[in-house]
Amino acid sequence: MESLKIREGMLLGMGNPLLDISAIVEEDFLKKYEMKPNDAILASELHKNLYSELVNSYNADFIAGGSVQNALRVCQWILDKPNVTTFFGCVGNDNYSKILENKARSNGVNVQYQYTEKEPTGTCAVLLTGQNRSLCANLAAANCFTLDHIRKPENKEFIEKASYYYVSGFFLTVSPESIIEVAQYAHSQNRPFLMNLSAPFISQFFKEPLMKTMPYVDILFGNETEAATFATEQSFGTQNLKEIALKICQLPKQNENRPRVCIITTGDQPVLLAKNGKVIEFPAIDLEKSKIVDTNGAGDAFVGGFLAQYILEQPLDVCIKCGIWTATEIIQRSGCTYEGKAGFKP
Repeated sequence: MESLKIREGMLLGMGNPLLDISAIVEEDFLKKYEMKPNDAILASELHKNLYSELVNSYNADFIAGGSVQNALRVCQWILDKPNVTTFFGCVGNDNYSKILENKARSNGVNVQYQYTEKEPTGTCAVLLTGQNRSLCANLAAANCFTLDHIRKPENKEFIEKASYYYVSGFFLTVSPESIIEVAQYAHSQNRPFLMNLSAPFISQFFKEPLMKTMPYVDILFGNETEAATFATEQSFGTQNLKEIALKICQLPKQNENRPRVCIITTGDQPVLLAKNGKVIEFPAIDLEKSKIVDTNGAGDAFVGGFLAQYILEQPLDVCIKCGIWTATEIIQRSGCTYEGKAGFKP
């Protein structure tokens, strides 16, 4: 890897650190908890017994998770140099947070958690039905992240040291003011700020903070469902993904020196890259269906691969090809996991 271009602390991520509890379930299990295939929701009172049922009645795996933390772990795997990435998020003072921190640090991520006594570390149920995955997140401690964490002198240093910033749409449900503060700092320094739409409900129910953040977003990621929901909520008048991507690029933007890029993933269909009024397609890697183990984390892995090349100042086509490669590797394993050295060749 081009070690001269990478240094510690180059990429800062903010998100919800969660311990994934992953298991194969029947479709009736989804119905019981009023969930859909390939959906992502926040836990409600209806889901209070879901996590214990997964642990007690199914062969559940515990995996370090959370969208941004996953992306940074995958980015570190590609870069093969520790502490290039720094992560902010809130956890409980409990055993789950120790598991999370050990896992993330062993994967090279410099986690700088905020700790709370109010709630336990957040968990996310990952329900696998065939090749579909449904997520139900109980944010718990992740909900307790506060602006004062990023204003601590030692954490301000991490923000100032970074050259690139990545946040999830999920984090808009927790601390939109922290996102705006980091986004404004990135803008003031002419540094790229990247965000993910994360889930359809973000565009629906957190529209106001999302659209306050959007002017600062240089690169926006989303899958086809998230993009279509965003288009509906913004009254774009189209469900054509290429048209949606172009319209997202045209939304008001603070930094006019850097045109917005919109990237839409579509499962095993081509990835769409919109920039400067044009859309380019990048075909997915043809993978036998029998090799697909778990699509959970594919989107995070795509972003992680993309970020690894992006901070190396590689062209966007290389960034996307790396994202496709990492997503293809991850879906052949359970959870957002990997082993050995990454073998991506630009």
